[in-house]
Amino acid sequence: MRKYFYILKSELMSNLQYAFDILVGFISYCILIFIFLNLWKYIYADPTELINGYNMNQMIWYVIITEILWMSLGGRKLCKKICNDVKSGNIAYNINKPYNYVEYALFNHMGLVIIRFILVGLLGLILGIVFLHSFPSLTILEILGVLLSCLLATIINIMLVTSIGLISFFIEDANPFFWLYSKMILVIGTIFPIEFFPAVLQPIIKFSPIYVVSYGPAKLFVNFTMTNWTQIMIAQGIYLVISFLICHGIYYKGVKKLNVNGG
Repeated sequence: MRKYFYILKSELMSNLQYAFDILVGFISYCILIFIFLNLWKYIYADPTELINGYNMNQMIWYVIITEILWMSLGGRKLCKKICNDVKSGNIAYNINKPYNYVEYALFNHMGLVIIRFILVGLLGLILGIVFLHSFPSLTILEILGVLLSCLLATIINIMLVTSIGLISFFIEDANPFFWLYSKMILVIGTIFPIEFFPAVLQPIIKFSPIYVVSYGPAKLFVNFTMTNWTQIMIAQGIYLVISFLICHGIYYKGVKKLNVNGG
């Protein structure tokens, strides 16, 4: 495990040199939050009015948190890198290294995600406080609970994106599959909470990755209860195991295919 933390540390130090460049790249995030701020101000005639259990401030904070999680992930870069490793044959060199490629991809990418999460997180919190003049009433323990949920959401997301990238073992290009996955998360998971969808769709969405990688942490941030936290932790724990097994299953089948073909 020490070698993986060394990989994480190396990637952290490398990305710290480009912190300002990363921050400049989040201009689109500021524009997006500004648009949604005005959209929800228009929809809510009264800021204290509840729509599907959310007041205006909660809705805006929900979008801020879900966008922080998605923008900090850098999923397209990860998927593209893994696809290129597979197609170029570079992954063959990693097979004989003293580490597992899946864990390497996870810890290596976490070095980038941590920097992005801190930068875009601070930016999002500043925007929320400046525009809303409020902050959800959370205790220190509740904040730690939200951060733990964000960490698990990020790990699950990385594992799922890695799984998509590893499909390149069997098809020419897995990037279109990531495009579909990203649009599902963005359209369904970041703009609206699950409660805003038709009742018939809500159970389906709760069983999808959206519930654990996007909705869960944001829901805890705007309305933290021990019941919600327990349910989300259980769901994230289950998805963590599932995503781990799927990712490793695809990887080992791909390596076996590579060995059979003399790669």
